[in-house]
Amino acid sequence: MPHAPTPLETPPDNASTAPQDRTSGITGAPGALTRHVFVSFLPSSMPLLSRMNYRRELTAAFFFPLVLAAVEGGVSGVIVKNAYDGVVDAATLNYVVAGLVAAPAFANVVSFLWARLAHGVDKVRFINVLQLGMIASVAMLALAPRTPAGLLMFLALVLSTRVCYAGVITLRSTVWGVNYPKGARARVAGKLTTVQVLIVALVGYGLGESMQHWAGAYRVLLPLGSVAALVGVLSWSRVRVRGHRRLLHAEQRHARGERPSFNPASLVRVLREDKRYDKYMTAQMLLGLGNMMTWAPVVIMVKDVFHVEYRGIALTHSIPLLAMPLSIPIWARVLDNRHVVFFRSIHSWFFVLSTALVFGAGMYVSLPLLIAGVIIKGFAFGGGALAWNLGHLDFAPDDRASQYMAVHVTLTGLRGLIAPFMGVTLYQLFETLSPGAGPWVFAVASALVVLAALGFVALHRQMSREDRTDSVEGDRPPA
Repeated sequence: MPHAPTPLETPPDNASTAPQDRTSGITGAPGALTRHVFVSFLPSSMPLLSRMNYRRELTAAFFFPLVLAAVEGGVSGVIVKNAYDGVVDAATLNYVVAGLVAAPAFANVVSFLWARLAHGVDKVRFINVLQLGMIASVAMLALAPRTPAGLLMFLALVLSTRVCYAGVITLRSTVWGVNYPKGARARVAGKLTTVQVLIVALVGYGLGESMQHWAGAYRVLLPLGSVAALVGVLSWSRVRVRGHRRLLHAEQRHARGERPSFNPASLVRVLREDKRYDKYMTAQMLLGLGNMMTWAPVVIMVKDVFHVEYRGIALTHSIPLLAMPLSIPIWARVLDNRHVVFFRSIHSWFFVLSTALVFGAGMYVSLPLLIAGVIIKGFAFGGGALAWNLGHLDFAPDDRASQYMAVHVTLTGLRGLIAPFMGVTLYQLFETLSPGAGPWVFAVASALVVLAALGFVALHRQMSREDRTDSVEGDRPPA
């Protein structure tokens, strides 16, 4: 049976309580609610032994997203769709947009590379090197000329940034797994994600507004943001990994076949040994394909159908991200107390609704439907961010967390190599068959997301039956 990590610590009585206890005293007054929300982000609200690391990560979450915003697909895609309009033909430009939107996902193909290189190596120092690489790449985006070669340079720099960030995500999950107890892990990740999301959303919105007035604004703002992001790197460098020596020693003791590997056989081995994780990844593949194939068509549709230029960043990026913090506390409570499979069996249906609304928006050229769709997508992304970063920990032993995460992000990368380009191809195919029919791509995506949701429901029921059977057999006296 898959191993579930046990909590390394529990909060003291006077330090923190379960989320439902913390909200019991709120009367509903706006002032009390605001104070409660603010206090819930303070280090003092976290388990005692987690506070110092949380404080350092919280500081990093304020500053480092200044570089992340520029390489989010909803930002870089809109910038390229407008800034390079006319530099290359429309079909080529749409596929470049697909590449930019896909970059955060397909960069994860290299996750096994990072897991292998960092195996038995200081995790914090390795993450710092990757963060510095990201900062350098984003700063260089300002140098990309408005030419076909400059377009390729822009795409390459965004991809290199996301490749580095894939390593940060893969290794950060290991740090979170040992630094924060299971009962508080989703809450901690939720707070850090909320701060990061808000900064990324606001920076993206500001970038779009600035470029609406001056198209070259990003050539000044991106280098300035890169310099400020160094504060986040410095703060992350002070994070301490609990039991770091023990963790590194355990990793170094692994037999060669158990170590993260560039060989796809290591990916297959993890899935073959853990059948539940295998089925979870199958449903996750369908969910990711359905979601990712909509990202580039939305960017294209905002410009070509709704005729929104740089302010389109608000629709493709800022509005969904600003909706995320509203849902993160709700989703965190569910994930803190239940297995990720149960979580996904509920959460996935919000993506079904979102994709259906965007389909209707495109078919009827309805801006209200589009806004509703991206808001619900943001609400779903709040839970998705938590489950994506933490879900594998419900399956993985502590000393194999990086391997399980590497499987997860590598499969995400494979989806990223396929889905956005499939989405653009279908969008253009439908438009060729019948002008205005491009949004039918969202109907195809909806079908895939429905299949994924049904897969999570089926897996949850199977696991519940198996766990009940194991519990009954465990209570029987030996024969």
